[in-house]
Amino acid sequence: MLKIAFHPIYRHPLPEGHRFPMIKYDLLPQQLMYEGTCSAGNFFEPEIPNDKYILAVHEADYFYDLLNMKISPREARKIGFPLSEVLVERERIIADGTIKGCEYALEYGIAMNIAGGTHHAYTDRGEAFCLLNDQAIGARYLQKELKIGKILIVDLDVHQGNGTAQIFQQDPGVFTFSMHGSSNYPFKKETSDLDIALKKGTSDEEYLKVLKDVFPELLQEVKPEFIFYLCGVDVLATDKLGTLGLSPTGCKERDEYVLKKCRDLGIPLQCSMGGGYSKEIKVIVEAHANTFRLAQELYF
Repeated sequence: MLKIAFHPIYRHPLPEGHRFPMIKYDLLPQQLMYEGTCSAGNFFEPEIPNDKYILAVHEADYFYDLLNMKISPREARKIGFPLSEVLVERERIIADGTIKGCEYALEYGIAMNIAGGTHHAYTDRGEAFCLLNDQAIGARYLQKELKIGKILIVDLDVHQGNGTAQIFQQDPGVFTFSMHGSSNYPFKKETSDLDIALKKGTSDEEYLKVLKDVFPELLQEVKPEFIFYLCGVDVLATDKLGTLGLSPTGCKERDEYVLKKCRDLGIPLQCSMGGGYSKEIKVIVEAHANTFRLAQELYF
């Protein structure tokens, strides 16, 4: 069964006019249920995880400053959300959705998180709508609790996974791969194990050629026991914060290629949704929904 992490706290209230489309976290599960791709049984509700899983990634001073609302105004501005206790609770619950998703992926082959993909969170700080790095937390959980030896993080969001790169820079057990827009935030990139920066306006054909040239060799080289996939839909040409030129069809083909490869090789896969900032919310929801439709179709 396709297991999907979702909690009502995912849709967090923001000031009117804020550029982050929180409403997608309500609309996406509604759409999947309405069309029959999923039923209520597909969804599970994550909780607050044990702090030790978060502290395996994030520095204690930073994490406890978050919990106690002691983050400085300057640090809070970099995060981009008004800081509150509920926001921090939300981030912890998102991380638990990914942790539990790891276990479901090992059981069923794949698991999804309606939110997550918070790849701009570093060990000691948050940035760009990211406070705690959910897939990094999931990776450390697999390493420490389930003794998974080799992990691959595939980050195909339009923005480089700078926090993820920094977290695992000295960890040979986790290979970080980020394919992103060269002229997108972050303007000072970190160094992933493999970075591919794509030029402005990269088309479906160009994008998919690069991915299909690189991904099979990467799988052969790394031989991962588990894969995390950050499948942001901010690669779309319509995205307000992205610089690439993919169509909805191209974005879907990207996901289909990654999911099929993982399925065919029998590598467990956890997917977090990442970004999407197209002007029309229906474009964002439809692009994200395609990933879930493919997971259901290809695996079940």
